[in-house]
This record gives sequence, C-alpha cells and structure tokens, in this order.
Amino acid sequence: MPRPAHIAMVNIPAHGHVNPSLDVIRELVSRGHRVSYVNDPAFAEQIGTTGARLVPYQTGLEVLKGRAVAPGTNIHGMVFGEAQAMLPRMREAFHDDRPDLVLYDFMAYAGRVLADGWGVPSVLVLPSRVAQADPRVEPFRTVMAALEAEGVPERFAKWLAENGVAPQDMFSYMLRPDRGVALIPRALQSALEEIDPEVFSFAGPCLDNREHQGSWTRPQGAQKVLLVSLGSAFTHQPAFYRACLEAFGDLPGWHVVLQVGKATDPAELGPIPANVEVHPWVPQFAVLRQADAFITHAGMGGCSEGLYCGLPMVAVPQAADQFDNADRLVELGVARRLDTEQATAEALRSAVLELTTDPAVAARLAELSAEVRAGGGASRAADLIEAALV
Repeated sequence: MPRPAHIAMVNIPAHGHVNPSLDVIRELVSRGHRVSYVNDPAFAEQIGTTGARLVPYQTGLEVLKGRAVAPGTNIHGMVFGEAQAMLPRMREAFHDDRPDLVLYDFMAYAGRVLADGWGVPSVLVLPSRVAQADPRVEPFRTVMAALEAEGVPERFAKWLAENGVAPQDMFSYMLRPDRGVALIPRALQSALEEIDPEVFSFAGPCLDNREHQGSWTRPQGAQKVLLVSLGSAFTHQPAFYRACLEAFGDLPGWHVVLQVGKATDPAELGPIPANVEVHPWVPQFAVLRQADAFITHAGMGGCSEGLYCGLPMVAVPQAADQFDNADRLVELGVARRLDTEQATAEALRSAVLELTTDPAVAARLAELSAEVRAGGGASRAADLIEAALV
C-alpha cells in the first residue's frame, strides 16, 4: 500500500461530474490520503461529506448555474475559458502545498495542465464513456469546426506552452491521458475493443453512499412509480413536462415524480394532476431505488443508476454524449429513445407501458443490474488511483 499522499481532485460544478467521484474521494480519505477538491462553493456540502478539503473557485460556466440554456449549445469553448480562469487559482492554492497526484475530470483539464507543468502524475477520472478524439467523425467534427471558427485550438496550444506544457491537439490532450479510470459500467462503453487497456480501466459506478442527497419515500398505494428528469443543465423544457403530465397524469396505479430543474417555473406547466409531484430537484438515486421506470435525458450518471436499479428507461437526450448514451441503452435492449420533438404524450405513455410489461426487457435488466452491482466501484477506483502513486 502506498504511503499517505496529498491528492488533488479537479472538477466542474455539475452533478453529473461531481456525484460519481464522491465515493472514490471518500474511499481515498478513509485510506489515509489527504484530498483537496477544487470546485465551486455550491458543492461545498457534498464534497465536505467525503472528508476532502474544498479548494474553492467561482465557476464562469453559465450552463452550470441553473439558467436556461438552449439544447445543443456547444460549451467546449466556454470550458476552455473555465480552464484558463481555474489554473491561476489552483497555482495559488497549491503553491506551498503541491499535490503528489492530480485527479481531473475531462471537462476540468486545467488539472492536467497543472500536473504536467509541475511534473506531477495525473489520472483522468471519467464520469462518462471513454471517447475517441477523432476529428473525422461526429460529434468531434462538428465540435472542432465550431472551435476552429473561434480560433480555440491555436489559443489552447499557446496556453499549454505558456504553462510549461508541450503544445498538443486539444481533444487528444483532453481525452488521451497518461492514465484514466472510468466510473461507468463496461456495458455502457461502446466500441470497447478500441479502448487501450494500458491507459484506461473501468471501475464501474460508485453508488455506495448517497445519503447526503436526501431521502424519498414511495407513497402508500402507488402500484408503479415513474421518475422524470432531464438532469441539472438543459432543463428548461416546459412543453416536454406538460406532455409528461398529459401522458401520466391520473394514469391508474402510477405515481410520477417530475423534476423540472431551476430554470422552469412550475406555473408554466398548468394544473398538476393529483398523482404527480413536481420539484426543481430530487434525490435521484433514492427515488430510482423505489421506482419502476425512468424517463431520463440519458446523462451517464442517470444511465448507470438506472441499470444498477434494473429500471426500463425512456431516453430523451438533450446535449453532448446523451444521444450516444441513449442509443447504447437501446442497443442493450432496456430502453426507447425519443428525441425531444418526438416526445409527445402518446409516445411517452406507449414507450413506458411497453417497456414495463415486456418480460424480455425485465430479464435483460436483471442481468445487467447484477453485472453493474458486481463491479469494483469505489474500492477498485481507489486501487487504480493509488497505483499511480507508486
């Protein structure tokens, strides 16, 4: 076992990026390591439960502040600006207390720049699938075209050089680390045969301890429970929520938990049926463990939790990797994909009822749930991270 070390974790303040890491950080702290977690103060409480020390910075990403952002928004340019602002804050915070190892999220690659500039080992901690940085294929072709139009790749290479790092291709630097640990089920990784096992390892989702998120109790008499959530970023979709109310409101035997995010005023939804509860945020995992179906934006965290709980899913992707995640769930035989414009009340109701009554779907979910639950989770992730200290 390696000696106790100072480990820095660098992340963006988004639930889908922070939540998967928390049990890993908690495990590292329990093994005697001192962990400094770089994030916006909005996540101070969650990070504090792990025993890590918060190193605060104020995010500049509007998409993460609960404000309405159009689906399909390309945020990679904004993420670069975030990295540029974050790096000086980290240099200041760690000037007299350099970490022995830096962990970083793929959207917080300022962590890798800090580590490379100081000659410190680093590990990419992925809350999503391992992506291949190939500009010839989607979505990278479209993303790169947008970034090139703004001159971002050239500014990125210059930024690396200014911080003591040899200039490299932007996406290769973001997505091709020295070492990477993916906190997702192997079943959700597409093209698994193309992943270099010398670089990337799969620890599976880390769902051991979510009590800090709060609890939820299934109402007495609810024969079926449905959770509807589009995550925490691209949530201003009142027409979609109204379609859900039309589809499942007063549906016999069903109780619906509808999460609408901070950007949607419940008044936009009209009358709320008696069998529906509406919230800006819910403790998702607590609800899913008592649910029977899940309508999701197909963020990787939700997909992983859905498989862990053995739930049929209707995927309504909004942005980024969610479209690929939705397709992967369909390939696994446990979901239907409905793009936002297709998510009518009739289509939503039909998809949920078909999925929840199909014995083949139930059998496949039982198989996948057992596989996900058998993964190493936080303990395996911590082992892999400690190996980078040796």
